[in-house]
Amino acid sequence: MAAAVHPRHPQLAVSGAIVRDDKVLLVRRARSPGKGFYSLPGGRVEFGESLHTALHREVDEETGLRIEIVGLAGWREVLPTTGGGGHYLIMSFAARWAAGEVVLNDEHDDFRWLSPEGLGDLKLTGGLQDVIAAARRLIQS
Repeated sequence: MAAAVHPRHPQLAVSGAIVRDDKVLLVRRARSPGKGFYSLPGGRVEFGESLHTALHREVDEETGLRIEIVGLAGWREVLPTTGGGGHYLIMSFAARWAAGEVVLNDEHDDFRWLSPEGLGDLKLTGGLQDVIAAARRLIQS
């Protein structure tokens, strides 16, 4: 199997902290980057696409859900590692569930609706708890 080739520049991505009945949707990555870790649905922004359009598209592709975006809940930068991996700037948004039931695509192998206090011992991507806390504040205000 050939090693993954990563672009020589940062990639812009979006993610959504989707809240339904005071619980947030977490999805577990089925492949790299982040294989085995729970995170928020999302992905790369395509050329010419707004951040909101990208988030709606990614959430629909990955989960089949419709959402209402509330606002920016934070961002994080993922730098390349010595073992490989790309360079990403991820803009994370707070969103309310609007319609649909979760139907995962092949990028994920599990999902959970959890209260922010119920994340327990799950393997989470870096900075996830801060984004969820910020999203919760935005949605409750």
